Amino acid sequence: MFLGYLEAYPDYWTQGETLAVLEENLLDLYTELTSGAIPCVRKVAELQIA
Repeated sequence: MFLGYLEAYPDYWTQGETLAVLEENLLDLYTELTSGAIPCVRKVAELQIA
């Protein structure tokens, strides 16, 4: 089993039996998180100091 998450969305994890399945699940997760279908998604951003 492989576990993974997207760096910009560390609160949302997924898993897969193989690395290829994990990559597919991460892509599906990214699609869901960026579609607006899930309310109040927390995204981590980089702090830039000017």
